Formats: sequence, C-alpha cells, structure tokens
Amino acid sequence: MSTIMFVHAHPDDEVTLTAGSMIRAAEEGHRVVVVFATHGEHGEVPADLRPGESLADRRRAEATRAAELAGVAGVHWLGYCDSGMAGWEQNDHAEAFVQAPAAEAAARLAALIADERPDVLVGYDWHGNYGHPDHVRVHQVVRRAAELTDPRPRLFEATMNRDRVREQFRAALAAGTPEAEGFDPDRPMDDGNPLGTPEAEINLQVDVSQQVVRRREVMACHASQVTDIESWLALPLESYAAVFATEHYLEVGSSDSMRSGWFF
Repeated sequence: MSTIMFVHAHPDDEVTLTAGSMIRAAEEGHRVVVVFATHGEHGEVPADLRPGESLADRRRAEATRAAELAGVAGVHWLGYCDSGMAGWEQNDHAEAFVQAPAAEAAARLAALIADERPDVLVGYDWHGNYGHPDHVRVHQVVRRAAELTDPRPRLFEATMNRDRVREQFRAALAAGTPEAEGFDPDRPMDDGNPLGTPEAEINLQVDVSQQVVRRREVMACHASQVTDIESWLALPLESYAAVFATEHYLEVGSSDSMRSGWFF
C-alpha cells in the first residue's frame, strides 16, 4: 500500500481536478490524503446558512463529507484565507494565501508531508490551470515543500488537457449546448494564459471512468457552491463521463510524452 497526498486550494477544487484518482487510489487500497490551503471563504454563499455558521464552516463540513465518501483517510488544512479571484481586493488581505510568505507556507506543508510520508505528492501546474491566485500559489508552495522533504516523494501536477477540452467545447457548440456559449479554452484566462496544458506537454493520463458515478456523489457534497456544482450535476451521465472519465497530470522532472497509466 502506498500513500498519495493531493494539495488543493479550496474545498471543491478536488472534485473537478483529481477526485477520480482519489477515489480510484482508495478503492485499490492506497492511503489517500488531501490538504486544503484555504477554507474557501470567498466562494458562493448559500441561502441556508444557519445562525452563527460561516461559509468557511459550511465548506469545511462539505469537504469532510466529500472526503469520507471518496475514501480519503486524512484531511488537513494549511489554515490560510481564500484570496478571491484575480484582481479582487481580498488578494491584499493580510491572511490571504497569496500574501503568505512562500517559505512559511511551504514549511507548513512540509511538516504534513513529514507526518504522512506520501510516496506521491500532487499539486497544480505552473499557472493553476486558469490563473486563480490561490491555484498558482499551490503550485509554488508544493514545489518548495517537496524540496524540503527527504525522502522526496514523486511529484505530479494536476492539469487540464487543453486539446481534449477544445474538442469537447467544439462538440458542445455544435450540439447547441447553452453552457458552451462564451467559453473558449484558448482564450486568455485570469492570468492571460489559455486553459491548462497542451497535450504534447502532459505526461500522464489516468482512466477514472469506473469512478464517474461515485465522483458525481462526491461532487454533490459541495452543494453550497450552487452555480458551479449544479451546472456539472445537471449534465446527463454520458456527458458528465465525457468530461470526467480521464484526468491529466504532469510528472515533475519527466520529459516523456503522454502515457495512459497510473501513479503506482
């Protein structure tokens, strides 16, 4: 049995990027650990918050339930505040993740790595797929934490296959899918770069088609984020599977072309 640690910026990021791999690893008997850098304080605020309950409270509870359903053995929090989207005034908050000294944040993560001793560590690609400040920070912090760790785990970075997303986007446009209007993976995202990574630069494609049904159940745990989550859950299972049946990763230090395979 191996241990694999996934690091995410906010609760619910895991269900769009790596949940299939998390579920598959747990099903195969590996120990799965997830680390959230922030509590997602600046996400969508649901109408049913209880008196005294904050959005951070709700999202932590949702993440815990999602982890249980996915078979995750450990959930950790780095303890930083959500920085909000690029250009928001929350980017400048003293406790925002993007304001945390990189050495300090990396030391917090390195301490968790030392405790959990993962064989595989998973962060984000260099621009966090679409330039969200906290996603970019995850990339930087995971890279630095890995350098502080001995023995160093194999390091992968979750990304989106831009070529595959482009094909799906064009197919959705041709089918007249309303959600496809206004979206283009090749247009500049929050940081001025297109979405994800070209397939030619990706090292690993993971088949998680057998985990699609469970993934939908895990995604539904993050019900507070209505706009994003309900739009995915509204898709017919066939369409949902077309989007989420594979996940893509860069292996740091590898120059290999993309292979269909697994971490272990």
